[in-house]
Amino acid sequence: MFRVPFLVAVALMIAFGGGILITRTAISRSSGFSALVLGAWQAFPKAQTAEADPYARNHRAKAAGLLLGSAEGLVFYADTDDTGSALTAGCTYRIIGKVPQARFWTLSATDAGNVPLAPRPGLPSALNAQSVLYGNDGTLTVSVSQTPEPGNWLAVPTVGHYRLAFTLFDTPVAGSSGLIDQSMPKIVREGCGNA
Repeated sequence: MFRVPFLVAVALMIAFGGGILITRTAISRSSGFSALVLGAWQAFPKAQTAEADPYARNHRAKAAGLLLGSAEGLVFYADTDDTGSALTAGCTYRIIGKVPQARFWTLSATDAGNVPLAPRPGLPSALNAQSVLYGNDGTLTVSVSQTPEPGNWLAVPTVGHYRLAFTLFDTPVAGSSGLIDQSMPKIVREGCGNA
């Protein structure tokens, strides 16, 4: 007598529960479509515009951070080095190359939620266009590690994974005219621990 209603209730719970789980997973794992990928770096130029897809809008609402208009700038994130290995606190990386044309830029380490990480007090947690030294040919070289390095150095926490955020302000990369022949600096792993 209660067998049919019980089976219907179980089927509905499975359907609704599965739908909610799949939707939450899709929303939390995607920052949106139309990603701009340059090496290990990726950005979402349309995420802060009216043309943003529903996933990008949700991600933007959850992040609750300051958004840059398409004419103001663009934020590139890197979770891996150029070989595809996750950025790990126990490893030393070197960021090498030319920075795309921009009036100003910043480089910092963040967690997966894009919250800036604070290394030990007194260590450089971010770099910007005015605080770094460039090579004679205009290239940038930055060491990223938990131990001090000569030259440009960005300190990271002692444990865990992190991501790098490279924010370009007032850059043609953010507009459709700047997408051709653009490149970001490479992220090269130099070693981990005692290796």
